[in-house]
Amino acid sequence: MAARPETYSVASNPAIVQRANPRLHVLFSGESQTKPGHRLGPKVYEFYLMHLVLSGKGVFTLEGQRYELEAGRTFLIEPGQLITYESDHEEPWRYRWVAFKGEEAAELVAMAGFKASQGQIAALDDARKAGVLYRRIYSILRKGSPSASLQASACLQLLMAEYSDSLREQGSPDRAEKQDEQLHSQIIHYLSTQYTHPVSIEGMAESLGYSRAYLSRIFKQKTGMSPVSFLLKLRLDRAKLMLRERPELTVEQVAASVGLQDALYFSKQFRKQHGQSPTAYRKEMMGQAADF
Repeated sequence: MAARPETYSVASNPAIVQRANPRLHVLFSGESQTKPGHRLGPKVYEFYLMHLVLSGKGVFTLEGQRYELEAGRTFLIEPGQLITYESDHEEPWRYRWVAFKGEEAAELVAMAGFKASQGQIAALDDARKAGVLYRRIYSILRKGSPSASLQASACLQLLMAEYSDSLREQGSPDRAEKQDEQLHSQIIHYLSTQYTHPVSIEGMAESLGYSRAYLSRIFKQKTGMSPVSFLLKLRLDRAKLMLRERPELTVEQVAASVGLQDALYFSKQFRKQHGQSPTAYRKEMMGQAADF
């Protein structure tokens, strides 16, 4: 596979810092698709520099300790540390970075959960959220509005909060169970809000950041049914309510309102689940209402 073309973009903070050591100040942010074997170091920086690997892989060396990193990993460099980092020769990495300094920087890094004993490396559960924040910081600095420095610092704190939450969860003994429970809730929420539209399970899996197979397996463990079966039941239950409460709607309109465009398929599935056709169910409900 041919390597992607090398790219490099960076945006600096337009604000001029008056204090020698500000409370928290983002210096610059950027993104790069490196060329094969691209190497920086051995060297030291006078500020904090944090990278999120978006794709590819490479090696990060901190004070002589070597760490092989791939997509989704973050490596943090502290001021004065002797480091080297080099992209892979076959799959060179693409990463985003942010540089910062200040009186509160060390405390912020500690609160985020980066540890020297672990090479100051983090693996996020959902690197997409962090990637968006890195990009947001870059965009803020590039735009260069009067409040750019303040906005960038705020985004940096949100970014560190993402690391803090993720790394804290990774230390929890029931982390896997919590993740599965959260995914189960996300699937139900997604289907419950999207059922009126055409729903692709593949699209939902991509939106939530999981493979269809994994998503379906976890959901079935929690509910005893597949996402497809749950979606159909959700639609038919909602249709049952509409048949009872919206007599002015035709069966075809009810079917379309719950995301089923084929009225014959809708009627067949409704009969299968509720033991009678939609029309028969509606007549039965209207007859019961007339008795009162």
